Amino acid sequence: MSAPRTTLRRSLAAATALPLLAVALTACGYGSEAKDDGSKKSDVAADAKKLSTDTVRIGYFPNLTHATALVGDQEGLFQKELGGTRLKTSQFNAGPSEIEALNADSIDIGFIGPSPSINGFTKSKGKNLRIIGGSASGGVKLVVNPKKIKTLDDLKGKKIATPQLGNTQDVAFLNWISEKGWKVDAQSGKGDVSVVRTDNKVTPDAYKSGSIDGAWVPEPTASKLVAEGAEELLDESTLWPDNKFVITNIIVSQKFLSEHPDVVEAVLRGSVKTNAWINANPDKAKASANAALEKLTGKALPAEVLDPAWKSIQITDDPLAATLDAEAEHAVKAGLLEKPDLTGIYDLKPLNKVLKAAGKPEVADAGLGVK
Repeated sequence: MSAPRTTLRRSLAAATALPLLAVALTACGYGSEAKDDGSKKSDVAADAKKLSTDTVRIGYFPNLTHATALVGDQEGLFQKELGGTRLKTSQFNAGPSEIEALNADSIDIGFIGPSPSINGFTKSKGKNLRIIGGSASGGVKLVVNPKKIKTLDDLKGKKIATPQLGNTQDVAFLNWISEKGWKVDAQSGKGDVSVVRTDNKVTPDAYKSGSIDGAWVPEPTASKLVAEGAEELLDESTLWPDNKFVITNIIVSQKFLSEHPDVVEAVLRGSVKTNAWINANPDKAKASANAALEKLTGKALPAEVLDPAWKSIQITDDPLAATLDAEAEHAVKAGLLEKPDLTGIYDLKPLNKVLKAAGKPEVADAGLGVK
């Protein structure tokens, strides 16, 4: 994929790249307190007709960027489409653990970030998963200490946190720095800007202590920092064409897709209907997502964090395949990944069937679909 320098300048700044290590967190894996093995089953009506399997197991993160899963489960929209097939959900803190669960046949379908989707597909030589739908875009910001940083140029010489070496926001920030003409050693984070890798759960404390001057982070961490006095300097979505880039996908194991296409289609109907309800009822959906978070983590987000975080995330059926392709290319450019063959990572036929039936436009796979 090639683009003019002006386009690359925007997209490189927002690049999402593969983790350097298998244990690296996915873009969405921040601040979660839920157990990886935590799970629950939805109630099924006694007279409901079962599909081709008794149970479908869906994994997701208790994070706002997984609002489709949170709200769809909370409001019973997935279970309604599944009928007599029971929905069982599991929560994860990191992308690699969710990919491991998919590979181990512990879950069938997952909501997950682009980096682990690409990583899981390439490591299995294209044999373990397909991306079957989109869920969310955006939700990443650069927030800073306004007493120390007033403009983007002021970042030079400052200490800026990212979640983890090689994670999506880390690479996005490294690329943004490079486009500014500044130099930073990617491994150590030392250079014209000090890139400080800090777990999102402790980033607010690091900011309060003064050990960092700002952070390039996903929601709700960005809004938590703003609640501590930081100011938003840049919303990453503004750097992308159409202000959209993938932050959450829906994946399925190829085995489950082959054996239970009716169940996959039902889950996608639930996803499409959930996304439509979220976009038509943003305030109710926000409250539903927060109620789900409280149920799963034991703690709801306060309004000063929830409201701006929710506003910055776009819920979408479109997997934004072209941006995932760009993200992989940027990982290669950053020296973090050998050029991958992503042909076949998408199978959007079931989703497009659902969208067509709902009177909605079909979505594209950027030439990366199943042949």
